[in-house]
Amino acid sequence: MSSTQAKAVVFDIGNVLIEWNPERHYDAKIGVDRRKALFDSVDLLGMNDEVDRGADMALLTEGLAAENPEWADEIRMWHGDWLKMASPAIPHSVRLLRRLRGKGVPVHALSNFGIGTFDIAQGAYDFLGEFDKPFISGHLGVIKPDVRIYEILEDGTGLSGAEILFTDDRADNIAAAAARGWQTHHFEGPEGFAARLVADGFLTEDEAA
Repeated sequence: MSSTQAKAVVFDIGNVLIEWNPERHYDAKIGVDRRKALFDSVDLLGMNDEVDRGADMALLTEGLAAENPEWADEIRMWHGDWLKMASPAIPHSVRLLRRLRGKGVPVHALSNFGIGTFDIAQGAYDFLGEFDKPFISGHLGVIKPDVRIYEILEDGTGLSGAEILFTDDRADNIAAAAARGWQTHHFEGPEGFAARLVADGFLTEDEAA
């Protein structure tokens, strides 16, 4: 158990509450070799970072398609198939979110997510409307692990780092939070996070199952 009991739990979304694996989707659609060639030739992940900073995905994908006509159909797939890449939900993580809220624990989101794509995701996944406060990078204009996004959450919740338990699947995002004194859990599956919530006194073992 941590030396100080946190007061709130902060969830990342991609690969914590919803699977996010564009490579898997492209592998299934165009094959592994062609997907690797595409990702080597076109910076789709860099484009997605710009979406997460607030840019319009439709405009960016069309611009990249025009610049890379040999990959135009595959680039447009990023926009057209986005929800298929951001799926499925991770049911055990969703249960943890809801059980925390059921016990009156403040639960927030801190996620790199576009403005339009978060709207799409909220329409598909009702639990994304259940946070006390969602801190979404597209609306904030800054992405993890930039220190500013952590400051924004602290300011927006009135919580200090020691009062926050934050889970994220990316080590760089976790490291940035830990540097601000946040309590952190590197998410590698819902079972591990469930055990952390039990160890820290948020949930019982039955509640975390």
